[in-house]
Amino acid sequence: MTQKTLLSWSTGKDSAWALHQLRRDPDVEVVGLFSTVNEAFDRVAMHGVRVELLRRQAASAGLPLQLIRIPHPCSDAEYAQAMDTFTAQARRDGVDRFAFGDLFLEDIRRYREQRLHGSGIEPLFPLWGLPTAELAAAMVDGGLQAVLTCVDPRRMPAALCGRRFDATLLAELPAGVDPCGEYGEFHSFAFAGPMFREPVALTLGATVERDGFVFTDLLPAAGGC
Repeated sequence: MTQKTLLSWSTGKDSAWALHQLRRDPDVEVVGLFSTVNEAFDRVAMHGVRVELLRRQAASAGLPLQLIRIPHPCSDAEYAQAMDTFTAQARRDGVDRFAFGDLFLEDIRRYREQRLHGSGIEPLFPLWGLPTAELAAAMVDGGLQAVLTCVDPRRMPAALCGRRFDATLLAELPAGVDPCGEYGEFHSFAFAGPMFREPVALTLGATVERDGFVFTDLLPAAGGC
């Protein structure tokens, strides 16, 4: 019997590739996506992506999307409460697993496991432990297309924000930057690839610095999803 699974969806390349991998697993049935959204700005936290583009992504992936709205600023307790409420409802709806696109950070995995302990929902990490240089290359070679929406200028050049996630970008990353940005060096928005039915049409907006990070705004465009 397949396990009904909801995928944690950040809008980025890791979430998108996790969906691609999960759909190749005969024991998993991905029944939807869930995302946390900053209700003050109506954007995905950290990635800074507009909810309209998030919805277009989900439509192109052919999956229902559930939004978990969190306040700004959001305390750890408020975040935990919002997630616990969502988890309890998902279990009542028959969900067996939550999947996450985490790669190797043990503290994040441990936190997710602890929050789900006793809930009746098991955590699933389809990309866990894959070498990130090889994973990044596999994403690019596999047809995943993404754009960098957020950069930590303390770790990599701010000018890379708004760039395509491709082989050229990977070759330009400074030494010490994880190729998948797992340490928070950058965040991305996936707009095309084997996990989508058609590309998510977008244009690049303004690039700004806010709260110590550099963000490139993405604007919905005509065509595609």
